[in-house]
Amino acid sequence: GAEGSTLMSYFSKKQIQALKPKITFSTLRDLQCPVLQSNDLQGKPEESCSTEELFEWLGAVLNQVSLDNKSSSFLSTYCCPEPNTVVEKAFLCTITGFIIPEKIIQLLEQLCCYFSEPKLAYWLTLTVHGFADSPVSWRESEHGFHKGGENLYNFVIFRNLDYWLHMAVGAHDDCPP
Repeated sequence: GAEGSTLMSYFSKKQIQALKPKITFSTLRDLQCPVLQSNDLQGKPEESCSTEELFEWLGAVLNQVSLDNKSSSFLSTYCCPEPNTVVEKAFLCTITGFIIPEKIIQLLEQLCCYFSEPKLAYWLTLTVHGFADSPVSWRESEHGFHKGGENLYNFVIFRNLDYWLHMAVGAHDDCPP
């Protein structure tokens, strides 16, 4: 009856709000960035950083952890891996919401167009992560929350369109093929 239709309109409005992604932009100034070589995943002393070092650095940047290794900091004494370079301006865009794979592919394609502009970045990243307590994971397994609920992948795309792909899942989850 009337109660059912009221509930339906309430939920459809809520669903529409939930599906509309929230977008935030910020500019990070004078950011220390690892030096990367697209063909060198392991990194080389004094030449480039490894994929693991980049992934750790990215976590610090996305969580707005200071990179200056101050002994007085109670939060973190993390510092940017060597070798690194200072980037005058780095652009960070965060999109929060339910995002379908087709939209992620579209975002990747748009990001690759960024390299056609002169004098822009040597590399850029796109990180996609599910909710920590998401019921699903890759393949056929349920997502195991257990400790951290890790559930993400990260593209690092280089100017020559080579790319690295990081994947992080919890210890009890299936890894993607």
